[in-house]
This record gives sequence, structure tokens and C-alpha cells, in this order.
Amino acid sequence: MALSSRRCLLLAAGRLQARGAGLCFASTTTSPKTETEVDTSENEVVAPDFTNRNPRNLEQLALARKERGWKTTWPKREFWHRLRLERTQHYVEAFVERCNGDIVVSASTREWAIKKHLYSPKGVAACKNLGRVMAQRCLEAGINFVNFKAVIPWEYRCDSIQEFRKAVEEGGVVLREPHRIYR
Repeated sequence: MALSSRRCLLLAAGRLQARGAGLCFASTTTSPKTETEVDTSENEVVAPDFTNRNPRNLEQLALARKERGWKTTWPKREFWHRLRLERTQHYVEAFVERCNGDIVVSASTREWAIKKHLYSPKGVAACKNLGRVMAQRCLEAGINFVNFKAVIPWEYRCDSIQEFRKAVEEGGVVLREPHRIYR
């Protein structure tokens, strides 16, 4: 197919040249031109002023402040990222939120990509698979440490929440944030 298109191009070019259209083929040389060498010693100089543009850098170094809030605040807000699992009557949702309430990463059995692989969008198997998906999405987003505590303490003993926790840990996410380094 490539040869036939090349022949058509050459025939069309020949016809144009026969009519006097002035079409010429340019030839290329096999030896490339060498440019003058550039002095790279300027690139090795370190700037005296450095601005850190990564907003999560202090969190990753465990130097960022954690909002403590009031003693009477429940649930506690002393975290950088918190992993929450919410089970409803029909679905299971999991999300990672920052201390200010912004949702960073989420997954739900309402999503068709997850729901089509499940027998039921609720239950122990759904929570386990949702934990695998959340671990993968957290690692893709660069979140390696999250705080995972059940809002209601007696919910933590449930089989589905235990399977979710195991799946997230097996996925490579640490369910405990590092202690803040005070300086």
C-alpha cells in the first residue's frame, strides 16, 4: 500500500512537471551539520534563593502542622489525610479527605468499572475489592500514609471493614500517619 501511494505521488509530480508547474525534488545530505558546543557550566550553579512549590512536601517530611481543633471536637481532625469507609443500604463508598474536608481520592461501588466485577455492590467482597482499588488510587495520587479510624468504634469490628483494611494494607498504603516532628 505504501509503494502504490509513492508511485501515485511520483506520477502526479511528473505530470505537474510536464505541464511546467515547476515542481522540483530536493535532495538531503547524509552528514548533519555540527553546531558549536555550548558551555554548560552555567547550568551547574545552584540558585541562592529556593522556593519550594510542592505543597505536600512538609507533610511528607512530617514537619507540617496538624490541625488539633478543640478538645470537644468529634471526630478528631488531627490528621493530614483520613481514609473513610461509608456503607449505605445499597452501596459502599470510600474516600480520602484532607483535614480541611476536601476529598482527594474516592472510589465507590456505584462506579460501573467497579460494579461490573462484583456480584453485589455491598458486603464483604465489595469492601475487599474497594480496598484494593483505593490502595491503587492512593498510591497513584502519591498518598502513602493515611489515618484510618472508624468514626463509630464498634463498627471497626465488622468483617467488611476488617477486609477493607487488610486490602488497603496489602495494596501498600500505611494506615497510620507518621508522628509530627516538632522543630
